[in-house]
Amino acid sequence: MTESTAGIPACEERIKKRADLTEGRPGRSLLLFAIPMILGNLFQQFYNMADSMIVGNFVGEEALAAVGASYALTNVFIMIAIGGGNGASVLTSQYLGARQHGRMKTSISTALITFFCLSILLGSLGFLLNGWILKTLGTPSNVLGQARLYLGIYFLGLPFLFMYNVLASVFNALGDSRTPLYLLIFSSVLNVILDILSVAWLGMGVDGVAAATVMAQGVPALISFCILLRKLKGYETSPQDRFQIYDMRMLLGGAKIAVPSILQQSIVSIGMLLVQSVVNRFGSGALAGYSAGSRIESICIVPMIATGNAMATFTAQNMGAGKMERVKAGYRASYRIVAGFGLLTAAAVGFFNGPMIAAFLGGEISPDAYRVGTGYLSFVAWFIIFMGLKASADGVLRGAGDVLVFTLANLVNLGIRVYVAFHFAPVWGVAAVWYAVPMGWIANYVISCSRYLSGSWRTKKVI
Repeated sequence: MTESTAGIPACEERIKKRADLTEGRPGRSLLLFAIPMILGNLFQQFYNMADSMIVGNFVGEEALAAVGASYALTNVFIMIAIGGGNGASVLTSQYLGARQHGRMKTSISTALITFFCLSILLGSLGFLLNGWILKTLGTPSNVLGQARLYLGIYFLGLPFLFMYNVLASVFNALGDSRTPLYLLIFSSVLNVILDILSVAWLGMGVDGVAAATVMAQGVPALISFCILLRKLKGYETSPQDRFQIYDMRMLLGGAKIAVPSILQQSIVSIGMLLVQSVVNRFGSGALAGYSAGSRIESICIVPMIATGNAMATFTAQNMGAGKMERVKAGYRASYRIVAGFGLLTAAAVGFFNGPMIAAFLGGEISPDAYRVGTGYLSFVAWFIIFMGLKASADGVLRGAGDVLVFTLANLVNLGIRVYVAFHFAPVWGVAAVWYAVPMGWIANYVISCSRYLSGSWRTKKVI
């Protein structure tokens, strides 16, 4: 037993062993930590897919288009939660790496209270303004009513959805990527069951899907909060490192990291809303195909995003422990991980592109929907590896607290995608939307990787 762990109760020692990313082979530690995150995110995407597949098959193409139009807007709010959770997780991970458990607990409770209050405010605004936003975005009139119904229910449950995502970020910051996985599996199964009951059995439409989504995330949110309280009891604190329920100074310090992350995530989501407004101009058939293709794309990029998130936690813990060279070794290992996943994704989409899109669109597939969906997916799949490279470089910057360049890189990504979609859609048609995707990813990667190579991120430790 080392000096740093002498006298620690056995239960806490087991927690530390599982959560510690500062020891062992960097590549192995990173991969083992990332795998549960990948599986968890896949389950989350599968239950998002379940909404679309069940609606598309049991209700119809217009209902699928309505859910697709709603998804872009709800994603803005969820990205705020994820951005905030990612920002707060940097403080939590660095305090954990430095063994300052009292301040680690304070950072968690401060973040949870802040984002719960924020979710109530945003849910109220979303409920009141969703119809106006949908009209402003040019949502096709034949799906507007169903989209408003879906969003109205969704925003009523936004506090549960918010806390569900923030708590997942907290567990990952603690080095525990297993608990979010188990809860996501439970949530996914519950969501599918509730979707089938409400749509196929009770004959409900998009309202049933929205209610199922809220319930399927609300219940796990309550469970995860209880698990977190129990988990935190395993970390001992000293009189010099006391826990506080809420610390305004820590909130202000964490905001320097969280606010840019929130802005980056929410602005990117708003940009995707603007891109969708380009798709809306081509009618509900194109919107349904784009919705199907983008849902499948969201699954394809899960390993890339999870690897980037794992890299952020890995960086934060090791910077807290003062192990800079270990961060660099982990970053090199992340390239091998994303390259492997990128090749597998391209091969899978190449073989199963058509059946994947058809699974969303049901029995009566319009030519426009099928053409748009398969065209989007088959093109983007070949560039997925660039998404992974940019996510890994972003992860180092985010974990180091170097949020300015991280935010700038992602805004350049967004700007390219929005500009190309709007400027070239009259020339290339709806395909301009997906031609812009790899352009944005590559530009983002060049900026973030250049910052990494400069070494400036090494001076950004935030505790």
